[in-house]
Amino acid sequence: MLKIMLSVLLVAVFATGCEPNVKPDAGASTAQQPSPQNTQTDEGAQVGGLNEAGASGGQAIAGQEQNVSYEKAAINDPNSVLAERVIYFDFDSDQIGQNYLTLLEHHGKYLAANPDVKLRLEGHADERGTREYNVALGNRRAQAVKRLILFQGANASQVDVISYGEEKPVALDHDEAAWRLNRRVELVYIVN
Repeated sequence: MLKIMLSVLLVAVFATGCEPNVKPDAGASTAQQPSPQNTQTDEGAQVGGLNEAGASGGQAIAGQEQNVSYEKAAINDPNSVLAERVIYFDFDSDQIGQNYLTLLEHHGKYLAANPDVKLRLEGHADERGTREYNVALGNRRAQAVKRLILFQGANASQVDVISYGEEKPVALDHDEAAWRLNRRVELVYIVN
């Protein structure tokens, strides 16, 4: 019995001792753009969280953050945030840039609000690397986008992934400017 009580006491002390003393980070948010609510512990560690809009961060899309519609017809509005449907990647990376997080949040919420809409994520790579490697890289990029979209409430049956690797470039030059445009995932909506 003494061992059980000692174990419970030890767990309670450990649990209360693990709660960091957090203080707001001075540059955590701006008035124009939502950002993660970062805090800093006394030990100097950064602790992130969701902002007041429920987003995990990223950049606001100028002028479009306030009135986003998730009605089915919003996908056809060229002034909607949903009109942006290309995510670009760094060389040899499947990491989604911070500047795309808010955009993908909106696409995910749109799909969650419209369960009859389907989305095809088309992964692409630049011409460097073998054909097989680039197909795999394009797939990893599309899967990364899919995970973020599903996190917003979209159903897995709504989102398909395909990788074209280097086979469908949008820029045909052989320089960094062209390669940058070819490292992408395109969001292609299928509205019935």
